Amino acid sequence: MQSPFANIPPVVKNLLIINIICFLPYWLFNPALVNTIYNLGSAHYFGSPLFKKWQPITYMFLHGDEWHIIFNMFALYSFGNIIEYNMGSKRFIMFYFICGIGGLLGQWLVQAIEFYHYTGAFITTDSLAVQSLEALQKATDINKSSMVGASGAIFGVLVAFGMLYPNAELMIMFIPVPVKAKYIIPVYIIIELTLGVGQFNGDNVAHFAHLGGAVLGFILIKLWRLQGPGNYGY
Repeated sequence: MQSPFANIPPVVKNLLIINIICFLPYWLFNPALVNTIYNLGSAHYFGSPLFKKWQPITYMFLHGDEWHIIFNMFALYSFGNIIEYNMGSKRFIMFYFICGIGGLLGQWLVQAIEFYHYTGAFITTDSLAVQSLEALQKATDINKSSMVGASGAIFGVLVAFGMLYPNAELMIMFIPVPVKAKYIIPVYIIIELTLGVGQFNGDNVAHFAHLGGAVLGFILIKLWRLQGPGNYGY
C-alpha cells in the first residue's frame, strides 16, 4: 500500500508528523504532566513571569483538543501542499514560521493594549499593587493566560492560497455551490475580526492571533511578489 504521506511535499509532511507527535501527550500522559508540558510550551504574554524564550516556536506545535488539531492539520494538508509547491520548500517553511510568530505578535499587541489600559504599564511592576482591584485582576489574568496552536501559521497559508489562487473554487459546508477563494478568504477574515473585537462570552479563541498570521501572510506574498500559475494569477 502506498503511504498516505507519499505525495505530500516535505515541509508539510514533516509539520503534520511533528504536530501529531506533539499532541500524543494529550492522550497518553496524566493531566498533571500534560499541564506541565503545556505551561512550558504554550505562549504566554511577553511580560508574564511564565514567558520563556522558546514559546514563540513551541506554541505552534501544541493544540488544545482533538478538534483544534484536526482543523489545523486538515487546512495545512488541503492548502499547504499547493502553497509549498508554488513557493518551494525553503521559502514555505520561512513563510509558515513567520506567519506563526505573526499570530503571536497579533495576540501580544491586543494583550499589551489591554494591560496598559487597565494598569498604565505594559508589564507587571510594583506600582500595580496600589492600582484598583480590577486592574490587578486584569493584569493577573493576562499574565496567566496562554495560547497554543498552529492557527496563526494556518491563516497565513489560507491568505496565501486566496492571493495566489483567487479563482480556485472551494466547497464550503452548508453552501451547496462552489465559491471562489477570493470571496471566501476575505469573508473569513472579517468574521475573525468581528469575533475578536466583539469579545463574546464563552469565546476563548485567540482571534487576533489568526489575524496576525493573516496579515503577515499578506505582507510576505506582496514582498516576495509571488503569483499563481495560469488563470489563477493574483
